[in-house]
Amino acid sequence: MPQLSVIVYGPNTQGHLTELLGSLDAHPLSDAEVIVVAVGEWARETAERHAPDTVIVALPEGTGDAEARAAGAARASGRWLHFVHAKDGLPAGAPRLIAERTAELDATGDGDATGTPEAPGAPGGPDAPVDVLLFDHVTTTWRTAATPSRDGRLLAAVGRAPLPLAGAAHLLRLTPLLGNRALRAAFWRAHEERLTTDDEPHAAHAALLYAGRVACLNQSAYENRVLRPESLPPRAPEDRLALVDRYESLLPLTGERRAVRTVLYNLMVRDLLRTFAREDLPDPVAREFFRRASLAALRWRPEGHQRPAGLEGVRHALLEEGAYHRYRAFQAANRTRRAARKAVRTRKRRLGAKVRDHQYRRALNRPLRPDLAVFAAYWDRGVACNPAAIAAKLAELAPHIHPVWVVTGQNAALLPPGTDHVVPGTRRYWETLATATYLTNNVNFPNAVVKRPGQIHLQTHHGTPLKRMGLDQMDHPAAAKGLDFAALLTRIDRWDYSVSANSHSTRMWERAYPARYTSLDHGYPRNDVFCTATAADVRAARARLGIAPGTTAVLYAPTHRDYEAGFTPRLDLAALADRLGDDTVLLVRAHYFYGGAVSPLTGLRRSGRIIDVSSYDPVEELCLAADVLVTDYSSIMFDYANLDRPIVIHADDWETYRTTRGVYFDLMAEHPGQVARTQEELVEIFASGAWRDESAAKARAAFRRRFCEYDDGRAAERVVRRVFLGEPEESLPPVLPLEDRTPAPTPEEATA
Repeated sequence: MPQLSVIVYGPNTQGHLTELLGSLDAHPLSDAEVIVVAVGEWARETAERHAPDTVIVALPEGTGDAEARAAGAARASGRWLHFVHAKDGLPAGAPRLIAERTAELDATGDGDATGTPEAPGAPGGPDAPVDVLLFDHVTTTWRTAATPSRDGRLLAAVGRAPLPLAGAAHLLRLTPLLGNRALRAAFWRAHEERLTTDDEPHAAHAALLYAGRVACLNQSAYENRVLRPESLPPRAPEDRLALVDRYESLLPLTGERRAVRTVLYNLMVRDLLRTFAREDLPDPVAREFFRRASLAALRWRPEGHQRPAGLEGVRHALLEEGAYHRYRAFQAANRTRRAARKAVRTRKRRLGAKVRDHQYRRALNRPLRPDLAVFAAYWDRGVACNPAAIAAKLAELAPHIHPVWVVTGQNAALLPPGTDHVVPGTRRYWETLATATYLTNNVNFPNAVVKRPGQIHLQTHHGTPLKRMGLDQMDHPAAAKGLDFAALLTRIDRWDYSVSANSHSTRMWERAYPARYTSLDHGYPRNDVFCTATAADVRAARARLGIAPGTTAVLYAPTHRDYEAGFTPRLDLAALADRLGDDTVLLVRAHYFYGGAVSPLTGLRRSGRIIDVSSYDPVEELCLAADVLVTDYSSIMFDYANLDRPIVIHADDWETYRTTRGVYFDLMAEHPGQVARTQEELVEIFASGAWRDESAAKARAAFRRRFCEYDDGRAAERVVRRVFLGEPEESLPPVLPLEDRTPAPTPEEATA
């Protein structure tokens, strides 16, 4: 019998189950078992990657948390149970801490599984077993990472000696999570029906109220991850009434324990007042909530109870009196005072942008133009990436919709002839953004852009994420560099659609950018060319770059380092070119972040062995021209894989990159070909022919199955038909299976 059963339960919400199970794998514990109650296919698939070290209980999509917990407990064989929701996390070594503390309790007889559970309401005697172990936790939100809780001081005040709840009633003030407490297995089975509820705070409080005795561990052993409400299904206003029911069912369990009842009563009044004040409830629901809350406050008020002083005491009194109208007047007076102070603070800020705002607001009052679409890419650099591919297909399928590109004044001269465009900040720019029905971008439009009813914002992204993105950068300040996450959330709330190239991207976008947009699993439009290009297209691309027939073209495209100020090649390119031989040419592309910097390749490119393609667009042509890609962690690897040509990873600083930037999977284990950690290893891979051997092809095939899922050459068509023409999902061209696709010819095939 293991000491501890860690029961992980629930759906793989926003991809967090992967991280949780990975942390358990990293710190295995001999005296604990891990049971994963996987709700839905994605959770099951994720859990199966950790078998046989975990016991998997697969449940259908939509199974509630209570049923999932019960299913996990039924399979558990440990003396103690720790319920861990799949969205949450465990700090390193947490199961060991819990197992050791519970083993200590068992050794002294305090956790004896043969003890008799205390009857509800009766004080725990000295012989009653310890049924619940409480411990501290940290909280991670979509804005903050691993913030210590306020529970530590409450736990510290109790110490390590077990005691009945009546002797430490303040423990009811601990955050009501099942994850910050372990339950003795025999205790769970004795009270399973009473503790099985989808209302987790109810179950957490009830566990304490039923416990014979409790013990504390003043260390963090749980990570509570609070998901952004806007990324979750909205709650009905009537659901708030369940809060009153929760306390109405818990307070009878206090029995004759006066101190316990007083603490729980104060918690009830606090939660009811906060909910009433902070939730924007419709008036009928608000009235009913206030009525029922008032009755509960009167019914369960302990004898001799003293209201708090100050404004909080006024709120208590109004609630107990059922004075709905007076409470609303009290709220209104407070709001007026706060609004007056806020108005003074914001007046100056508004004056600064008055002229621009006036023009924009006037434009916002004009009717939307259903024939107008705005496109932008890479912070207004020009016609590029997925937006460019969508615009081209739009011209073919919906020529009645007029495209306008947002381009900086500096880049306007580089636009294709006849491209209608606006320059950011100009009057026409704001008027166009205000009246266009469709707004498409592969990054985000500025904060000042207003999302009008009827406007459609299409977010195309510009790569498959290996590195952490969006809110996931909060743990990596070197990557975030002061990113305003609150503003980011405001921007993503404007999205109506998010384009994805594969299931991995869909899941990571929904995790990194939690909002209520619709994910379009249609493929990346910019990658269509990798299935539609002909041999003539490949020959033309190589000719434009000056690549002689019979020459092997190696495209070297490293990514940006957040911990470096500029682009410094991590390879001795001249030496590499010499070692590769005269029949090889290096196409070197620096990351676009360094577009304004002086290139260190200037001297090398004069030799003809190296071609600096840092400013060459579109990048898809470079991919068509290349025989092989060498990269580190750039998302170009996912796009290039569609061509089914060799890819070599040069990862000399993987550990540093992984730590400073953060990644979603281990590229060293799930790579698309051969991996070199040094320049010598890279040279050997080419010299030996390993870059295109059977093992490289096998790794590439697995990589393509995972990351080239939807890129079949018709992505742009699906996006245009779905978003711009409003066609239903079921009428769109289906995604062609990977084995039925024919990638563009290789350079060798194109010259055959």
